[in-house]
Amino acid sequence: MIDTDDVDVYLGLDVGKGEHHATALTPAGKRVFDKRLPNTEPKLREVFTKLRARYGTVLVVVDQPASIGALPLAVARDTGCRVAYLPGLTMRPIADLHPGEAKTDARDAAIIADAARTMPHTLRDLAPSDETVPSWR
Repeated sequence: MIDTDDVDVYLGLDVGKGEHHATALTPAGKRVFDKRLPNTEPKLREVFTKLRARYGTVLVVVDQPASIGALPLAVARDTGCRVAYLPGLTMRPIADLHPGEAKTDARDAAIIADAARTMPHTLRDLAPSDETVPSWR
């Protein structure tokens, strides 16, 4: 289980090819960021760095750790954020507990962030590997 006692912001990322949707929640559940985020290294770096500077420890949680999720994970690590993965098979039953039936990127990002905040036992730790840390520099 991932220890989240020191986490100040839970950033859920519903990853996509061209852009992601990012939702950040404080431990109390206050939404402090909720926007589309281009899948570019400079923009990811800017958002992660600003969240860390303003709030402290940031846990970035993705729904896909490989391929399209690799760049956000690499940038998050490089900016000093912690990272984790919420598997799809775990996320779907959690999503059923949240209001709304439509599957949208914004809803999924909020569910990822809330699951990280309230159910850290559902998260998987992501150790750096060649598959999840590309040579994007």
